[in-house]
Amino acid sequence: MHFRSTVDNLCRALNMYRLLIAGYVVGLLILSLSRLLLFIWQYDRVEASGNILQLILLGIRADIIQMGYLSIPLLLLAPLFINRLGIAVWIKLQSVWLIVAITYIVFMEAVTPAFILQYDLRPNRLFVEYLSYPKEVLSTLWGGFREWVLVSTCVLIACIYWLHQLSQRIKASFSIHQPNLLGALLVWPLLVVITLAGVRSTLAHRPANPAFFAVTNDALVNSLILSSGYSLEYALYNLRHEDNAARVYGTLPFDQVLKTVRSQAHLRNANYPYEKYPTVHFNPASRTYAKPKNIVVILEESLGATFVKDLGGLDITPNLDALRHQGWWFKNLYATGTRSVRGIEAVISGFLPTPARSTVKLSLSQHHFFTAADLLSREGYFTEFMYGGETHFDNMGSFFTGNGFHSIIGQNQINEPDFVGSWGVSDGDLLSAAHDRFEALNQRSSPFFSLVFTSSNHEPFEYPSGVIEPYQGEHHRVESAVKYADHALGEFMEKAKESSYWDSTIFLIVADHDTRVYGNELVPINKFHIPGLIVGGGIERREILEITSQIDLLPTVISLAGVSAWTASIGQDLSQKDTVPANRAMMQFGDNYAWLTEQSVIILTPGDDVSGYYDVTSKTFIEDSHDRSADYKTALAHALLPSVLYQQQAYFVPKIAETEP
Repeated sequence: MHFRSTVDNLCRALNMYRLLIAGYVVGLLILSLSRLLLFIWQYDRVEASGNILQLILLGIRADIIQMGYLSIPLLLLAPLFINRLGIAVWIKLQSVWLIVAITYIVFMEAVTPAFILQYDLRPNRLFVEYLSYPKEVLSTLWGGFREWVLVSTCVLIACIYWLHQLSQRIKASFSIHQPNLLGALLVWPLLVVITLAGVRSTLAHRPANPAFFAVTNDALVNSLILSSGYSLEYALYNLRHEDNAARVYGTLPFDQVLKTVRSQAHLRNANYPYEKYPTVHFNPASRTYAKPKNIVVILEESLGATFVKDLGGLDITPNLDALRHQGWWFKNLYATGTRSVRGIEAVISGFLPTPARSTVKLSLSQHHFFTAADLLSREGYFTEFMYGGETHFDNMGSFFTGNGFHSIIGQNQINEPDFVGSWGVSDGDLLSAAHDRFEALNQRSSPFFSLVFTSSNHEPFEYPSGVIEPYQGEHHRVESAVKYADHALGEFMEKAKESSYWDSTIFLIVADHDTRVYGNELVPINKFHIPGLIVGGGIERREILEITSQIDLLPTVISLAGVSAWTASIGQDLSQKDTVPANRAMMQFGDNYAWLTEQSVIILTPGDDVSGYYDVTSKTFIEDSHDRSADYKTALAHALLPSVLYQQQAYFVPKIAETEP
């Protein structure tokens, strides 16, 4: 009898938390069901990654953390309302929490498949960043994922209705007239401890975090172990601490970081006179002209090696393939990341990638941050950015204006375009306007530098009809958009060869990144392989076989253009004679960092490192247990350096350098 009375009192005490407990359990069930469906969808990769039961159990553990995060704020408020005056408010708060929390979970899981199709990962910081551009995002979703948008909307509406009905039924069951208020207060500390223990999820020194669940070599599978809400929340947390983001890989004293970086073959003989700006050194031009060459960078949206026959891809870029015989062609060039702003950061600033957002978007790099435009403007160049879309996207206009670009031309400044899609005017319209602009700029006494950023090869893959034969007869698909982008590039280059500016201009044609990044490796290196070409007046034919990075391109082009200048970039000038090729590339993929050389690949993951080598034949990363401590130190130094330079606002050439030889 005493036992029954005790149980009855406990139930009455817990009754005060009934909606909270119900939401906690419902959330766990929804997250587990969603993960199970995702595992079935990606079964081949999940099965290849290890013990599926272990992955499921780890997923439940991660879900307990997620539900703890959602529950603990409301639970901590409980003592304020568990009294005779506050019961009604407490019940209402729980009801609202139930609907909001579970709707959030359902929404995040509903959008996950579309995000995976785009980025091969659960929603992360990119999910938040793109919310700043609703027009572009909505047009992309409607163009490429229309069916999923409709299904997800229906699921969300049904969920909200069901949660409202559930909360009403549970509220009706509360024993309001005979509440066990004392019992509810006494059981409260126990509920808090249990919830916090679930959030911590381990007795180790540090609580569990996403790295704790990274138990496979497949980044997608590791992300599937988590929930999308948890993945997004951790990304938001990192945004607040992104100045020190690279420290997740480990630490090195900064003097060792500098010593390691400066010891690279192409940098070891340089002089570094500025303590505050530790990477600034003088780079002499490899060629001399009466007047420096103009420089044009054509940054091609999502044009990876996947679509270039000579690089092992599809045969759908005949114009680019033909151009490779007319200049410097990079056979083993790698992007630093998977987003346009990362490509811009690498090509225009020569800045190394970090787990943080690109410096194009960070606050401390909006002024006094090194770019090729700033370097060239000091050498008398007129500098300009041309984009077929809206230049505010990804904060490009602000970053460029604050760091050396004299002029910004966007969609609204391109007169009478023939075709305008979700992402702006077509590549044909953009490059036609660029041609006219270059003809005008070439009449000036000063040389010019222009960055032209295309956009037609971007989902939902819109381009003028009747210009090219769609790939396999399908208009709105990536291969067809690539064919159109290549067609537009070919037309522009034919005009350029007949122009007044051809002989006095050097062109760099390079991709910002490949299209959708997939792979079952921690860093799918093959999807970072991109085409790169330097062509124009006075540029001979050459194949660059060594491994190169996007950060090496502008130092090389600037030198070929006949410009000697101080630079903050540690990229290699490949035009210098008697310099050993760096033969390395660095890549950022989610929270992982890859350092690729001929001999090995070091992959830094939060709290650990993985060493191995990249097999060119199979185009896969193969783990290797051999000791590669020297390579690891080199990789770690390059991963840590950019974060420190950003924090200290030290990636800049001081004005005093302009007066020195």
